Amino acid sequence: MMQSSNTTAPKRLKIAATINTVQHLLHGQHILDRFLDGYGWNGVYHHPQMDLVGLFVDQTSRGDLSKERALRHPQMTIYPDIHGALTLGTGKLAVDGVVLVAEDGNYPTTERGFKTFPRYPFFEQIVDVFRASGRSVPVFVDKHLSYRWDWAKQMYDQAHELGFPLMAGSSLPITWRVPSVEMPLGTVIKEAMCVGFADSIRDEVDSYDFHCLEVVQCMVERRKGSETGVEWVEAYRGDKFWNAYEAGLWSPALVKAALSRSHYLTGGIGTFTNAMPTYEQIRSVVRNPLAYHYQHKDGLKCTIILFDGLLRDFNFAATIEGQDKPFSTQMYLPIPDQKRTTLADFFSPLVHHMEQLFLTGKSQYPVERTLLDTGILIAGVDSLFQNQERIQTPHLAINYQPNPESTYWRS
Repeated sequence: MMQSSNTTAPKRLKIAATINTVQHLLHGQHILDRFLDGYGWNGVYHHPQMDLVGLFVDQTSRGDLSKERALRHPQMTIYPDIHGALTLGTGKLAVDGVVLVAEDGNYPTTERGFKTFPRYPFFEQIVDVFRASGRSVPVFVDKHLSYRWDWAKQMYDQAHELGFPLMAGSSLPITWRVPSVEMPLGTVIKEAMCVGFADSIRDEVDSYDFHCLEVVQCMVERRKGSETGVEWVEAYRGDKFWNAYEAGLWSPALVKAALSRSHYLTGGIGTFTNAMPTYEQIRSVVRNPLAYHYQHKDGLKCTIILFDGLLRDFNFAATIEGQDKPFSTQMYLPIPDQKRTTLADFFSPLVHHMEQLFLTGKSQYPVERTLLDTGILIAGVDSLFQNQERIQTPHLAINYQPNPESTYWRS
């Protein structure tokens, strides 16, 4: 007699998303569409093993795409509040994971220049549902945790209190690298740097500088002794920046090594008379340079430099004990053109790691990295606001171990 098979298709998870705005080529659209329609991954078209069923959108002004997406994907319902999106109208938590996107949109700016993106208010409403339901599920927060340190720390502490995996951050640590290299575990790093770009069109301070901080931290966290925190942060802008540059406060060799990895130097590197732009050439094209210079508790000094007008990418360099030449690579992002008509493929590895978070119930890389970067960012902005004075950061004594396995994209 033929026996019946007991094999069943694996359960498809249900997830919810709380997004501040869903508009063409903004973060919300990039992330939402990959969960709904799939994306290219490792040479094939990949469809996530989960269904996005509940959606809350905070701002649905001109250009909103969320309603069109809901018409094409009837399994997804748009709810008027976060509680509904997580409970699916049942009154209790009814999903297996939550994506929180609060980047872009029309929000006020603080006196220090932070856009008041509602990551913390969204997160608090998510936690309220968890508490009322007596259970919690993994949460992913796009980019940094908050523009206020007390809120960021509270988000981190609540995840530990309720015992749910929390991941956060952007695409920079997990996108392609050119060349495709990883910082070896246990390396003795003497100095590290990211040279990236700013965008004078955007007025908030917590965008591209956060990306540079992520670039540095995802590499230096792998050093000997791992991460123990940051002691102080000091910002440099305008004349103070150029004076520090000329005085060699940060290594000129590392600036050169980082710029050597750039694919987007102004007009192409061939427009410069030398193989690499000179200090004078850099100064002639850069608008409003910015640096955060900071020291870790173990003595490691790091610098992020934003050159508005010189380049369009993010490049890492470090001095390593026992190596004559700097270690350097680029965190490669295919930058959309100025008309924003091209896709940003670097959101694919970000969504991939979100999927793994929900499928395994385990963080794919430490949220302490994002917590520390959030704190450095806030201290850097405070330094700018306080006449570029050094800010002591005893609250950033954050200890953690890196993920031993690399998580950047290699396809």
